[in-house]
Amino acid sequence: MSAARAEPTNQVVGTWRMVSAQLDPDGRNLSAYGARPNGLLVFTADLRFIEVLTDGDVPRFASNVRGQGTAEENRAAMAGGIGFFGTYTVDATAAFSGNRVESSTFPNWVGAVRTTRELTLVVDGDQMRESFRRPDGTQIAILWERVR
Repeated sequence: MSAARAEPTNQVVGTWRMVSAQLDPDGRNLSAYGARPNGLLVFTADLRFIEVLTDGDVPRFASNVRGQGTAEENRAAMAGGIGFFGTYTVDATAAFSGNRVESSTFPNWVGAVRTTRELTLVVDGDQMRESFRRPDGTQIAILWERVR
């Protein structure tokens, strides 16, 4: 009789709330989503994810109709948040190993595939640190906390 081997538990599965998001252009440490960053990241057990990040201080549109924002309102909304979803993978240790974006509010990300060379997610208990570099070279660091 052979002993049963327990499969490692998927480290990222669950719901995560953004605690902070910092960017570091030219060695400065700045808030990536303003003074009141807000975001959720959900990883499902069937290897799907959805992420929404917003700046809590983006002004409301005067018209109260999303499709009727002024150029300035639309620019602020686009710069102040992003939402995207897709699939993700884990490695043999059940750690995050990459993702593929199926759709995004930033169309250039649709179809993008990132591995741990471009994006790292490191889980330590109920905290997760995300790190990646934008195409312009700016380093981004996001701290997440598991929602219980």
